[in-house]
Amino acid sequence: MNAFIIYMVKVSAYLAAFYAVYTILLSRDTMYSRNRLFILFSVASSLLLPFITVPAAGSGKFPVFIRVLSDIFVDGSAGQAAPSGVDGKNGLQVVSGIYFAGLFIFGLKLIIDFAELILLILRNKNNNNHIIRFQGFNTAGFSAFGYVFVSTRLPNDEADEIIRHEENHLNYFHSIDIIFIEIVRVIQWFNPIIYLYGRSLRAIHEYQADAGCINTDMPVGNYQRILLNQVFKSKIFTVTNSFSNPTLIKKRMIMMTKKRSTALANLKLLMVLPVITIVLLIVSSCNQGNEAKEFATEIAPPPPPPPPPVADNSSTAEPFVEVDQMPVFTSGDDGLIKFIMENTRYPETAKTKGIQGKVIVRFAVEADGSVDKVTILKGVDPELDKEAFRVVSALPAFEKPGIKDGKEVAVWFMVPINFQLK
Repeated sequence: MNAFIIYMVKVSAYLAAFYAVYTILLSRDTMYSRNRLFILFSVASSLLLPFITVPAAGSGKFPVFIRVLSDIFVDGSAGQAAPSGVDGKNGLQVVSGIYFAGLFIFGLKLIIDFAELILLILRNKNNNNHIIRFQGFNTAGFSAFGYVFVSTRLPNDEADEIIRHEENHLNYFHSIDIIFIEIVRVIQWFNPIIYLYGRSLRAIHEYQADAGCINTDMPVGNYQRILLNQVFKSKIFTVTNSFSNPTLIKKRMIMMTKKRSTALANLKLLMVLPVITIVLLIVSSCNQGNEAKEFATEIAPPPPPPPPPVADNSSTAEPFVEVDQMPVFTSGDDGLIKFIMENTRYPETAKTKGIQGKVIVRFAVEADGSVDKVTILKGVDPELDKEAFRVVSALPAFEKPGIKDGKEVAVWFMVPINFQLK
């Protein structure tokens, strides 16, 4: 789940970078087809780029230092253990719960919008006509799923021009764009940038449809008059192209009379490369930083250890503290910590004497995955040391051993076990 949340954050970062380029460099140009493709490319690329990482120089074999597990707390009063970091995990679960709740709500809303459109089509469509007349909605007209919807309240001349406008939407297959952006918006419902993408894409659709009408024999003034007649109306469905969206009227009228952009405006697209390269490097460096944090030593080198219990040092190979790939427990770190939690018992004699403290245990995961060389690096009391030694010695074999230079090797681990009395 943590990986999924990180992925969504990366998607958000790429979306923001692409949209900044569009807003600053491209949005004022009259090259509508280019801008439309750029927005669609930006959204699609933002979903794919998080899977790409650029390794930093010299990071082909990332050094990993002795692995220290999270502190494990043994509660003598309750007779049970609990790992540290539970609050962080609970926080992650809360964030995940909120995200999936929003995903459900916005997904359900999109499904309802689709259902309303389908029902409207089934109730009103004519067998040989893609024009559907409707009543009761506060919009002059819209298009979706290959159909043009026009209000019955419109005069014939206005209805004809709106039909021509909406047919331009159909000719450009704008509905496919809207469906795509709406699906991404469901996934990224928490991200305000995706809403800006939707607004900009719909604006481009309107500019394209307007240009198609003006390029015919209709005077610009007459066409603008029709727009003004509908200025106080509102759109009906979020998954459609609506003729009378009032928030776009002013921009559409400006773009109708604006001087056409020249081919040189396409050179602005070159700015995309450095911007995305920078974001890619930043995201990649964050990945490597997370790996370093995950595998690097979490506590300072321990002091000289007290005489430990006798350990089984049957393997003569000295374990490594720096490897290319750390050993993997069968059920991951959580499973490893859980095993130690559930099998550690607070010694009764230590409870009676009120003895508590942190025992640091070092052990090696051998090349065959077995646990060996169990040693007490920092002891507290013979009884507590003995229990910590016992539970770590009872660990089952790891699923995968450590890897260094392509070979399976032994690797050192450390685990702090805190015995506490409340």
